[in-house]
Amino acid sequence: MMEIIKANITDGYALTILTLKSKAYWGYANDQIESWRDDLTIIRDYIDNNQVYKLLLEGKLVGFYAFLPESKTKVELNFMFVDSAYIGKGFGKILMNDFLDRLKLLQYKTVTLIADPNAELFYKRAGFNVIEKLESPIEGRFLPVMEIEIV
Repeated sequence: MMEIIKANITDGYALTILTLKSKAYWGYANDQIESWRDDLTIIRDYIDNNQVYKLLLEGKLVGFYAFLPESKTKVELNFMFVDSAYIGKGFGKILMNDFLDRLKLLQYKTVTLIADPNAELFYKRAGFNVIEKLESPIEGRFLPVMEIEIV
């Protein structure tokens, strides 16, 4: 059985481990992953103050997404990660569809995000467009800032 449910404040550690493993899937060096640890750590307060939803398959955490409302019509997608063992098996698409459906119900109109360059194609396939590129601390690496209008 598969379900997407709201994360609770005790899920932070499991969500953080999943995020770090997912990021490492793309071949980043361990020291690079460690330099991002603070930004990729999901703490109780984050879960308590944001919208965080986890995807469970037979009770096992497979992925999650988290967003933060910026206004009555706009949200920022802060996290969308799939466990590295499940990347490429359609779970990202399941999470994205749930996320966009949820936003429609909540009557949001716009989503923005800053993507890892490895995820840019995934977001483009979901309908997001690149609106700018931010230079990252890694030389020659740019982070796409993406947006989608929800209709």
